[in-house]
Amino acid sequence: MIAFLTLELRIEGAHSLKDKRQVLRSLKDRLRTHFNVSVAELDSTDFWQRATVGVVSISGSADYLRGLMQNVERAAARIANNAGAELTDAYTEYLRELSEDRGMLASAAADDVLDSDE
Repeated sequence: MIAFLTLELRIEGAHSLKDKRQVLRSLKDRLRTHFNVSVAELDSTDFWQRATVGVVSISGSADYLRGLMQNVERAAARIANNAGAELTDAYTEYLRELSEDRGMLASAAADDVLDSDE
């Protein structure tokens, strides 16, 4: 299962893109280090006081991912507040992998390879 957390931030104290990047770099580095998740800025805009950050993790346990994303969201709010920003919105999406579909896709890919050899 894949969990994708989207964080919307407002950075009131940012007066330049440099200020914004400093807050985001701190947030991303701390979340990566503490939770071992993938973190990236989404919707990179020239608005100094707004940012969207995506956090992703993969696990075989849905319960683990739910707990992890709740902890990441709480930590992100705390880190943002300490850096002069505010977490204005957060939402999580979960994607399940269907092993049957994956098997059918692998079979179809193998058929395509065999057909191209003829």
